Order: sequence, then structure tokens, then C-alpha cells
Amino acid sequence: MSEVYHVSVMADECLEMLSVKKGGTYFDATLGGGGHSERILLKGGNIVAVDRDFDAIDYVTQKFSSIEDFGGRYKIVHDNFKNVKEIMRECNVSGLDGAIADLGISSRQVDNAERGFAYGKDGVLDMRMDRSQSLSALKVVNEYSREQLSRIIFTYGEENFARKIAANIVREREKEPITTTSRLSEIICESVPPRKNGHPAKKTFQALRIEVNNELSGLGEAVCDMVDILKPGARLCVLTFHSLEDRIVKQTFSLLAKDCICDKSLPVCVCGHKATVKLIGKPLKPSQRETETNPRSKSATLRVVEKL
Repeated sequence: MSEVYHVSVMADECLEMLSVKKGGTYFDATLGGGGHSERILLKGGNIVAVDRDFDAIDYVTQKFSSIEDFGGRYKIVHDNFKNVKEIMRECNVSGLDGAIADLGISSRQVDNAERGFAYGKDGVLDMRMDRSQSLSALKVVNEYSREQLSRIIFTYGEENFARKIAANIVREREKEPITTTSRLSEIICESVPPRKNGHPAKKTFQALRIEVNNELSGLGEAVCDMVDILKPGARLCVLTFHSLEDRIVKQTFSLLAKDCICDKSLPVCVCGHKATVKLIGKPLKPSQRETETNPRSKSATLRVVEKL
């Protein structure tokens, strides 16, 4: 177990924000390589951790089982964190002392060419976090209509050349199926002008990954559900890695922190909405030292709320 599965982003900042107390119960919405969960366990907390990726679950289960002090203080579940309330009921947890959701993709998923996430590696198109599901990038690229592909690439990738990329994908797949990440990357590179910053395929690959894993749908609701389960004074830390998911988290936190959400033109409040959280500080970015040692952390944003 000496290999590094995934480097947890802003781990020190997250641990500080959670203020882990011995014997408290915490929810790790995205287990990954277990970095955040391990730090909470080392502080004496108990963990319920979730991941959609069986590889992550197998890795962390093996790692944690070798640490005697962790025995009986963690439970790892194969599920989507968006089902947090059901997961907590099944684990007989009525209230959480804190929760963390690292919404980024794990380094292992990107670095393993067989998973089909990376535009810089040659592998079969896949991109499924949960490989038990049927929808994959292979299906999206080869079966979605040109209009569907264009919408996904523009909406989820914020790619200005979405229409041209989609048209070229459809044209090329009519000749033969597009089955590898390298072939898809070639088509994208031929569809967009050279870029000074970032690989030409980056935005499209992001868009396809979001579509395959349904990453944005229900995210705001899941944040609300995690807040509902927090005990008063407990905190929720959310790490985002691109503008789309960060916007959802920001707007959800803002809504939860307001006492009134009525139209400003109304003379009095009629909504009855009451704040359930308070915002903790300003959004945090990784330190220069962290971005230098782990370049993938550069796009991260940490937002924190505390339950009232």
C-alpha cells in the first residue's frame, strides 16, 4: 500500500474547518483515496464514507483494515452521495458532526488509461465512475445526436466550438466507431484553433465526463440534504473544481444562509424562509506551495458553512 492512489486537495484546510472532535461522526461524500477520511480517523472521529468507484472502495478498505486503531470506526458504502439521507438511515446515523464533499475526479481515475478519462492517454472511451452503470463515454460519443453532443459540450464544457466538434465527431463516427480517447482527442484538436492555455480537448472531455456520471443533476439538493443531517454547530466543507459545480454550491449555500427569499419588490416577507446555515469566511483557494506540488489542485475552491 505504499503507492499514492490520490492526493487529497486542501486537506489541512478542510481538517481545520471541520474541527474534528473525538467520537464525532463525519460523512465523506467522495472517498477517493481515503485521504480526508484518514485524517478524520486519525483525529479520533468516526466515518461514513461513500464512493461510486469500486476501485476506490477496494483500495481504501484494504488500507484502513491494516490500521488497527481504525477498526470499528469507519463504514464504507458503494453509493452516490446524493442518496445521503438514505445512506445515513441505513447506517443508523441520526446526526452528523461534520461532512466533506470533494467533487473532483481522483488522480487514479485520470492516470489509469483503461478508465478512459484522460485526453492525454490512449485508452478505451469509458469515463464511468461507477463501472456497473450502462452509460459510458463510448455510448455518448457514438450514439448521441449531433444536437445532443453540441448541447452537452457547450453546456458542460463551456466550449465555444461545440457545434464544430459535434459535427466532426458525427462525421468521423460514420466512417468507423470512435472507440479510444486518443482518437477522440485527435478529432477535437482538428476542430478547434490552437490554444495558449490548456489542451484543446480538456473542455470536451470534462463535458462528456459530467454527462456520463450525471454530476450536476441533484447536486444542490444533495448539499441541502447534507446540511439537514448536520447537528447544530457542525460544518459542511465542499471542494469544487470547475465553475459549473462551484456555481451550484455557491448559490445553494447563499440560499440556505438567507432569512428571506421573497421578491425585493414586496413590502414584507411572505415566504417564511429561515436561514439554516451561516457562511464561514470567504471561499478558499489552495496555497501556492500546494499548486506547485500538486498542479491538479489549481482549480479547487473550498466553501464552508456551519449549521445554525
